Amino acid sequence: MLTYHPSWEPVLGPMTEHIEAIGTRIGADYLPPEPDVFRAFTLPFDQVRVLIVGQDPYPTPGHAMGLSFSVRPDVTPLPRSLNNIFQEYHDDLGLPRPTNGDLSPWLDQGVMLLNRVLTVAPGQAGAHRGLGWETVTERCITALAQRPQPMVAVLWGKDAQQLAPLVDPWPVVASPHPSPLSARRGFFGSRPFSQVNDHLRSLGAQPVMWEL
Repeated sequence: MLTYHPSWEPVLGPMTEHIEAIGTRIGADYLPPEPDVFRAFTLPFDQVRVLIVGQDPYPTPGHAMGLSFSVRPDVTPLPRSLNNIFQEYHDDLGLPRPTNGDLSPWLDQGVMLLNRVLTVAPGQAGAHRGLGWETVTERCITALAQRPQPMVAVLWGKDAQQLAPLVDPWPVVASPHPSPLSARRGFFGSRPFSQVNDHLRSLGAQPVMWEL
C-alpha cells in the first residue's frame, strides 16, 4: 500500500504504523486497487503547485484510480461530478471537453489530486471515513503549506473548505461542490481554473497548462 515518491518519506514515513493500522481496519476489499491508493503522492513533494481536494474515491468498481475526481480512461459514462467539472473547464477556459475522465496529465503540471480519505468499500460511498485517513492527508496538506514553494488550494464544497486553515498562507479557490446537488448553486461560473492561474501569477509562479 505504501507506494509513493521518495520525497514524501519525511511526511509519510513517520505515519507508517498508523497507515498499517488503517489497512487492518479496512480489510482486503477496497478501492482503488492497492497500487493506486497512494497514487496522488507520486507527484514529488516539492513540485506541488496546485492542490485539488476531494472527499473519498468513487465506490463504483473500475472507476477509482487514486486521484481525486479522476477515473480510468475507459470509464463511460463519466461520474456526474466530473461531467460538471468538464463543463466548467470548457466554459472557463474555452477548451474542448476532454475525451475521457483521466486527469493524470495534470500531475505533470504540478496539480495534486488528493482525496481526504484514500480508500472506500466497493459500492459504499464514505464507508472508510473516520478510520484514520483524515489524519494522514491533513498532515500532508499541512506539510505542503509549510514549504517555501508557492501553492494554490482548490476546495470544492463544505467538507473540503474545512481544510482552509491548514493551507494558510496560500490562496484558496473555493466554491460549492461540482456534484449535481450543488453545482448550480455557485460551482458553475466560478472559473476555478482561471482563478488558480491568476493566483499563481500573483505569486510569481507559472500558470498551469490545463488542457487534457
